[in-house]
Amino acid sequence: MFTGLIREIATVKNYSNNILTIVSKHQAKVGDSIAINGVCLTIIKLNSDGFDLELADETRSIVDESKVTGEVHLEPAMQMSDRFEGHIVQGHVDCVGVVESIIERENGTDFIVKVDPKYIAHIVPKGSITIDGISLTVNDVHKDSFRLTIIPHTLQNTLMKNYTIGTKLNIETDVFARYIDHILTYRTQKESISWEEIDSLQMGY
Repeated sequence: MFTGLIREIATVKNYSNNILTIVSKHQAKVGDSIAINGVCLTIIKLNSDGFDLELADETRSIVDESKVTGEVHLEPAMQMSDRFEGHIVQGHVDCVGVVESIIERENGTDFIVKVDPKYIAHIVPKGSITIDGISLTVNDVHKDSFRLTIIPHTLQNTLMKNYTIGTKLNIETDVFARYIDHILTYRTQKESISWEEIDSLQMGY
């Protein structure tokens, strides 16, 4: 589990044959979970200047390859002793969105992000969303897009300062919205649902 608070801007050294090599100051161990641009990956090898990660076929089918090049957001998995900030992030990317518009405000910057309409049900006004691993708050939701307002601190300390119209984004919608939607959808298919079935569904999140 992650919180959506970026700990480091790391650099991709190489990506080939589903192996991602990262240059990072983070002191990692083989087997550690780590989020790269919001994607939960497992460290399979340590190097003198960082580590290697492996991308599963499912991950590669969702994530655009522009998200595994150049500089990337890095967040180690949350430990039980950590202070909980941000929001609950699984590192499971739901879809890739696109920056449709960028509007400068007096004390922030609005980003309008376009997504496939089928994901809009899981994007909640004033709710949480993860963009390239960053925990953010949704302002407005439309039929195929949503608006974020990014404060100067976040803009200056993340790669969002480099985003332009057309930039592709890894998006993880709110886990609770997905969970509730799944239960309600499942429930309409049956007259009732048992606690055992609810527990089984919960184990999937």
